[in-house]
Amino acid sequence: MKLRLTPLNFATAFFIVLAAITWIFKPVAVTGQQYQALTGTIALIFLLFGIMSWFLDMIFRNFFQHTPTLWKVELSFIALTTVIYLLVR
Repeated sequence: MKLRLTPLNFATAFFIVLAAITWIFKPVAVTGQQYQALTGTIALIFLLFGIMSWFLDMIFRNFFQHTPTLWKVELSFIALTTVIYLLVR
């Protein structure tokens, strides 16, 4: 299987880096004092998001063989997820 860069690849890398930063540095300034003991849990949640985005990337790669179509579908998925997140928030 050849290497294809897709938006969900970038999302997976982002979540894994965010999990590592949260795990190592324990950013209390970002999460607040009330979540000081939960930084490991927050890091595991980011790691779970990374695994889920990797899995979705594999699913989308099987359904859409052409790279331009894959990019459109994955960018649409990320945009839809962001809009739903902002509406629920």
